[in-house]
Amino acid sequence: MSRPGTPGGQPGPQRSADGASATSEPARAYAELTAGNRRFVSGAPRHPNQDAGHRAAVADGQHPFAVIVGCSDSRLAAEIIFDRGLGDLFVVRTAGHTAGPEVLGSVEYAVTVLGTPLVVVLGHDSCGAVQAARESAATGTQPRGHLRAVVDAVLPSLHRAEAEGVDDIDGIVDIHIAQTVETLLGQSPVLAEEVAQGRCAVVGVSYRLAAGVVRPVAAVPAGLTALDVPNVSTGPAAA
Repeated sequence: MSRPGTPGGQPGPQRSADGASATSEPARAYAELTAGNRRFVSGAPRHPNQDAGHRAAVADGQHPFAVIVGCSDSRLAAEIIFDRGLGDLFVVRTAGHTAGPEVLGSVEYAVTVLGTPLVVVLGHDSCGAVQAARESAATGTQPRGHLRAVVDAVLPSLHRAEAEGVDDIDGIVDIHIAQTVETLLGQSPVLAEEVAQGRCAVVGVSYRLAAGVVRPVAAVPAGLTALDVPNVSTGPAAA
């Protein structure tokens, strides 16, 4: 995240030095991401913070305004679909956005050390990891090698979907995104405390591969994604 006056940068959500406006920062960060996604979908991305000046400006430190816990799918490049640049997003990717200890530690680092106010779980339709887990459960066979760890991590979402009567793949994906949000908060007391104090929020979103649109699936605190946050930076990218 750049600051006003930073060479080569388009500013992201602004932070309060004294924490007085901390409760608004997660909502502003989410609004910043959705604004970027709208630019991407419309075919008018601005590619902010991708020039040589900004590269030099962030070389000595980073202040990302969002953590993206995303699926490793090659079509799910966060900086592209949210139209952001260097230093804006702290990205952690695994197949099926599964959240093991290394992922949790990475999220905690971004939130507590870098002060990042938003964690986003980024899933997508037709997720291959969810499909692999579904096939494994249906056939009773286990995949070879370490792929089994991915499948095992997705199985609780399949069981939850079955209990809720959901059997279409994209409905299961939504449940898996919400499950990952709950896993992050349930497995990380550090993150849960930051959310409880209003310094951070966790949002789950689903990306449509063909349309490019990101839509909210789950949010803690609830209602964050419905807030109307003014003054989101939408200025032109730096030359």
